[in-house]
Amino acid sequence: MVDTRPWHRTRVHTELRAGQSRLGDRFHTWCEAVVFRLPFGLRSVVAPTFLGFCLINGLTFGIDLVVLTSLHSGLGLPVPIAVTAAYVCAFALSYTLNRTFNFQSHAPVGPQVAVYVVVVVLNYLAFILGMTSVLAALGVHYQLSRVLAGVCEGVYMYCAMRWVVFRR
Repeated sequence: MVDTRPWHRTRVHTELRAGQSRLGDRFHTWCEAVVFRLPFGLRSVVAPTFLGFCLINGLTFGIDLVVLTSLHSGLGLPVPIAVTAAYVCAFALSYTLNRTFNFQSHAPVGPQVAVYVVVVVLNYLAFILGMTSVLAALGVHYQLSRVLAGVCEGVYMYCAMRWVVFRR
C-alpha cells in the first residue's frame, strides 16, 4: 500500500491558498468596481485598497467595540485593560484580513508581522490607549472616546499599512 498523506496535505494546502487567492481577487475586483462608480471624480482620489481597508477595519472595529463593552461593562475591567484586550483581538484579525483580501501580500510573514507590530504599538500608545484614556478621563463616555480615537487611528493605520507594512 502506498502512503499518499504527504501528497494529500500538499494538494489541500495548495487548494486552500488558491481559494484564498480567488476570494482576495474577487474582493479587490469588487472594490475596484465600486470605486470606479464613485461620483464627482472621487475615483481619482479614492484607492480601491482604501475602500477595502474601510470595510475590513469597520468590521474589526465593530468587533473591538463588542469585546471592549463586554470586558468593561460586562466584566467590570478597567478601561485601559479592556481597551488593550479588545484591541489585540481586533488588530490580529485586521492584519490577517488586510494581508489576504485587501493588499493581497505575498511577502514573507515574519518580517511583515514585525513591522506591523511596531506600527500597532505606536498606534496603541498614541490613539488606542492614550487618546481613549485621556478623553474618558475628561468625562467623554468611554465608547465615544474609543470611536473618536478610532477615526484618528483609521487614517494612521491605512497610511502605515499601504506604504509601510504592505508596500510592494
